Amino acid sequence: MARDNKVPVVEPVELQRPIYARILIKLSGEVLGGRSEFGVDSAAMANIAREIKEVHSLGSEIAIVVGGGNIVRGVAVSEAGFDRATGDYMGMLATVINALALQSALEQEGINTRVLSAIHMAEVAEPFIRRRAVRHLERKRVVIFAAGTGNPYFSTDTAAALRAMEIRAEVILKGTKVDGVYDSDPSQNDQAKLFDRLTYFQVLEKGLKVMDTTAISLCMDHDLPIIVFNLRQEGNIKLAVLGKKVGSIITR
Repeated sequence: MARDNKVPVVEPVELQRPIYARILIKLSGEVLGGRSEFGVDSAAMANIAREIKEVHSLGSEIAIVVGGGNIVRGVAVSEAGFDRATGDYMGMLATVINALALQSALEQEGINTRVLSAIHMAEVAEPFIRRRAVRHLERKRVVIFAAGTGNPYFSTDTAAALRAMEIRAEVILKGTKVDGVYDSDPSQNDQAKLFDRLTYFQVLEKGLKVMDTTAISLCMDHDLPIIVFNLRQEGNIKLAVLGKKVGSIITR
């Protein structure tokens, strides 16, 4: 009698598919500065680049807006006695420095990256042109937006909301040094409450320091969700893109 040879059944491995096809990541200057009190922290840049590489490998199109607070803050400059517009332009130039450093870190990970600046500086970055940015994203290049909106009196938070809408991103991922949005500063209050979910109106009503009011209002007007999470926790960007529970989400 012939022996019945049974072929072992192999269970399919669950595919990791992102729920967002195109994302915009907002990185503050403090996050890019890592543990350094001033300037760029190469170790922090390398860690962020590896995190972004993981998300890029999932197939998501990635745009990034960087801040410049680790180098110079426009508001702080104006408070020191300088003209506010001048201070803001100095802050924009600081974001270009961070963008170039992050570009270098990403390209060391083998990811094609383009820096698009709102202030023209042809020798180091491409000018921001919306259609060009979208084309880069479609070709799976990571796009870093530098120099904010190119206008004084607007923060890089507002730039993130504006660029996200211009490129039709599906979500803003705001990387911070804490686990999400709290009702008070967790570094000063051990009893600070972490919110899992908020509406735009609640953020504005409670005066929560997530993004500035202009940025929140823009996102509210265009139904653009914001996820605030701890960037220092390894794998959080990937979890957010996969739709897993991470940080705080702000929606209508």
